[in-house]
Amino acid sequence: MSEVSTKPYLIRAIHEWCVDQGLTPYLAVAVDRRTLVPRSFVQDGQIVLNISPDATQSLVMGNEMIAFQARFGGVAQNISVPVENVSAIYARENGHGMAFEPAALADGDASIDEDEVGDDVPADAPVEAAASTPPEPPKGGGLRAHLKLVK
Repeated sequence: MSEVSTKPYLIRAIHEWCVDQGLTPYLAVAVDRRTLVPRSFVQDGQIVLNISPDATQSLVMGNEMIAFQARFGGVAQNISVPVENVSAIYARENGHGMAFEPAALADGDASIDEDEVGDDVPADAPVEAAASTPPEPPKGGGLRAHLKLVK
């Protein structure tokens, strides 16, 4: 019997903890060809998504994929993220959460074309609920001081 990864369970647990504490869960994701996100919000091959109940609709956090609808620049879009591409989940307000060993991207997945899968929004459009740049690290040690790397 093959061992099931703990990663999706840990992601769901940190998400639930954030919501229960009234905090905003952010998901940092390495973007590749299997990741369905608006490409104009991808920076350096990564996107940070607000996955709070206020920012998402129909959030499904499965063992292989995280999927939901969110608004980017006022436009509702379907988002789909492979769990193995999640590099961290943390609370926006205090940086508490968990970091994960980055997944090795499949050959050819590292480069992203602007015309790839995912509805694109103009780069100057205001971001509403779902996408965001990472928050300033909390005082007293920074974001990394609160994250634990899980392999």
